[in-house]
Amino acid sequence: MRRLTGKSKEETLIELQSASDSQIKDDSSGNGVNALCEGGPLPGHSETERLQPNRDTVFFRDGVRRIDFVLSYVDDKDERKQERRKEFEANLLKEGLELETEDKSESKDHKTYFLKIHAPWEVLATYADVLNIKVPFKESGMQPGQDVHLDWLSCPFRLPDHIMHPQTDYFTYPFDKNKVDFFLINDKETFFPPSTRNRIVFYILARVPYYREGHKDREKTGVKRLLNNGTYTAAFPLHDCRYWKRARNAECESERFNLYKHWAKFLCFYKEQPLNLIKKYYGEKIGIYFAWLGFYTEMLFFAAVMGVICFTYGALSYGNNKSSEEICDAKIGGSILMCPLCDKKCPFWKLNSTCFSSWQSHLFDNEGTVFFAIFMGIWVTLFLEFWKRRQARLEYEWDLVDFEEEQQQLQIRPEFEIKCTNRRQNKITQEMEPYLPVTSRCARFCFSGATVIFWISMIVACIIGVIAYRLAVYAAFASIIKDPMRKIQLVGRFITPQLATSVTASCINFVIIMILNFFYEKVAIWITDMEIPKTHLEYENRLTIKMFLFQFVNYYSSCFYVAFFKGKFVGYPGKYSYMFGNLTKLRNEECDPGGCLIELTTQLVIVMAGKQVWGNIQEALLPLMRNWWSSRKGRHNPENHSSRWEQDYVLLNFSQIGLFYEYLEMVIQFGFITLFVASFPLAPLLALINNILEIRVDAWKFTTQFRRPVASKARNIGAWQEILNSVAILSVVTNAFIMAFTSDMIPRMVYLYAYSKDASMSGYINNSLSVYNISQIHPDNMPEDNWHNSTTTCRYRDYRYPPGHERQYTHTMQFWHILAAKMAFIIIMEHVVFVVKFFVAWLIPDVPSDVKARIKRERYLIQEFLHKYEVDRLKLQLSASFITEPRSETSLTPDKHEVVSECS
Repeated sequence: MRRLTGKSKEETLIELQSASDSQIKDDSSGNGVNALCEGGPLPGHSETERLQPNRDTVFFRDGVRRIDFVLSYVDDKDERKQERRKEFEANLLKEGLELETEDKSESKDHKTYFLKIHAPWEVLATYADVLNIKVPFKESGMQPGQDVHLDWLSCPFRLPDHIMHPQTDYFTYPFDKNKVDFFLINDKETFFPPSTRNRIVFYILARVPYYREGHKDREKTGVKRLLNNGTYTAAFPLHDCRYWKRARNAECESERFNLYKHWAKFLCFYKEQPLNLIKKYYGEKIGIYFAWLGFYTEMLFFAAVMGVICFTYGALSYGNNKSSEEICDAKIGGSILMCPLCDKKCPFWKLNSTCFSSWQSHLFDNEGTVFFAIFMGIWVTLFLEFWKRRQARLEYEWDLVDFEEEQQQLQIRPEFEIKCTNRRQNKITQEMEPYLPVTSRCARFCFSGATVIFWISMIVACIIGVIAYRLAVYAAFASIIKDPMRKIQLVGRFITPQLATSVTASCINFVIIMILNFFYEKVAIWITDMEIPKTHLEYENRLTIKMFLFQFVNYYSSCFYVAFFKGKFVGYPGKYSYMFGNLTKLRNEECDPGGCLIELTTQLVIVMAGKQVWGNIQEALLPLMRNWWSSRKGRHNPENHSSRWEQDYVLLNFSQIGLFYEYLEMVIQFGFITLFVASFPLAPLLALINNILEIRVDAWKFTTQFRRPVASKARNIGAWQEILNSVAILSVVTNAFIMAFTSDMIPRMVYLYAYSKDASMSGYINNSLSVYNISQIHPDNMPEDNWHNSTTTCRYRDYRYPPGHERQYTHTMQFWHILAAKMAFIIIMEHVVFVVKFFVAWLIPDVPSDVKARIKRERYLIQEFLHKYEVDRLKLQLSASFITEPRSETSLTPDKHEVVSECS
């Protein structure tokens, strides 16, 4: 093969620069955003423009046979590795695959060999039959069912038709090697698309052994083990072309270029996604993910709009907030002396010192929040039900209706086949198959469960540690953050000890979350591997459950603490409650004077926003830096241009569970915007902005930073569907409890309708604070600076009888009225939302009626075509036999005459 020379390949790095350069060039030409997304020319790179076609190609040297897979290795003179490669490649040849090796002298680092693999027709046909791969046999005359579009309104958001529908619609049927003439085979080389070809080759690579003939060793099987032990450095299918320029070869698709141009550019964020092209290039599993993410983002728009309306209502109703007016009033809030919030270090303080935090709290704790919580309970149901309908339509359009059975039976993991040496007869197929004994399975499950419980216990221990930090550091902040006049414990108008404690504790908790995530991800994969799941689907579902249980506790436990525990078990000045008993001197936290809801909002914003920012940094910058460094390391010969396989080799590998982390990130976000949305109506808006960016960042990663993944099928989002349903149900309960116990809405309503003398909120602040005799405070609870000499009582948040009453310091009847109202509110809200949820779920069918009809119609037509084919085939066989029969009879006639004549 000829070696190409030229300039340094600085400009050909697979990085964002090519994207930004093309955008800048288009901007300078005045094409605008739409031109960038649709028609703007993508600039090539000066030296790669001159690249010889035989280097940047997806074909063997003969230019005919397509490269379906590439294996790379470095010859480090290790004899064992050489022997493994020799046996493995010999077995690949026995399977019928064709191989071609690129010598290390042709690679740019002069160290790496590339083994190119081509699957000829016989191999593809055999394994397509084994895997029941559906292929076209007749062009469909049925018009595609589409949702109703307002062309004039949706036109700016739509992509060209050849991008949205890159394939003709066909009737399909599982491939049968014995019925080749039944299928539409115009060219055997292009009949199976590249995604199907690399799926078949990977299936073979995962099951071919590398032991010597006569030395059978079940452990020595599959390319995965060869990658793990360093025999090969990488295994991947090729991208069809460079993402910034179309392929020169007319026979080679330019789907990667089209995906980058119409999907991966951020300035196309307002455009629809080319889901059919994504499915065709990457496979159904990745296509389903982007379909779900796009639909979720579309539905978030409605929740975000409603959240902004509720927030705006809170901002505009500032003037009607009577409670905040009384707190800020110098004659009312300025005259109320509050009891110390911690022992020794915290002084008595004036209520009007919390003026700013009370206004903040009103932004989120108002009447509109109740409506928004109910709306989100209904929204989440609509989202899940409409997604089921969208998913059913995709299942039909992508030929996945009957896929579940195939996946269970045919996608057995090679690891299961290797490690399970026991065999038993399958009751359905009557064939011998590997299985894991019950005793071994139970032992593995018990160990796995114990490991998960241990790590969840670690999270709980860390949360307890953070709570202890909050209790210990609050006194320190209180002693530092004091007004010089000693009237209020405030610096400026904004920073209170409660706010400082809450913010620092939230940041520490976020760091702990990230650290625990890093370690637990590795542990979860290890214990799931140890369980030896039978199928890929089972493996992913088990890993999903383990990771989500951990992440649920890890991310949400601090929010649950602030929402449902903080400020609920404080006691009162004469009898405070302490964490771990009185010996620790860690007095349980009280809520911010503005209410606990604003602290829950702070916690939610820090954890949710911090996770999104960190996630985008990980997803965008880290792949870019890794690929840049990988390209820099390999550039020993700047005069040598990269081939197609070398360009893909320096990209990051997309693992089989890579999509799992994408789902996990979005489902955790879904929990934030549903479980605690009553405390922060702007959460859906933050999620919407993040997801618009997420779609394009993921698209950019797939098209520019990752090697092409092996195509795989999936008919739905798997176990994530049930997790979303569970989170949706739990969200109704959590929001009802937040509105009842964390928000001050119920106490305000009870006061307004049962205790107010003039049916207004005047006097509510005084009514909600109980009185305590300062002389009865224990010396250990008294502040070090005793400056209250002129005052005999202090106030605290609770509903208890005042000193001197026959039932002093016990709960008043108003406390029990409020508690009853809270429980009634929870029951009513839950039942109303659940009734609406289940009614909506019943009203909206999971599968659209037109899709049901089309599935039945297509099945009928397929059976009709099959019947006609079999009848025509039988007629041909009968006619062929009828033609040959007369000849045999005439050939026998002379013999009969001869016999008669001889007898006579």
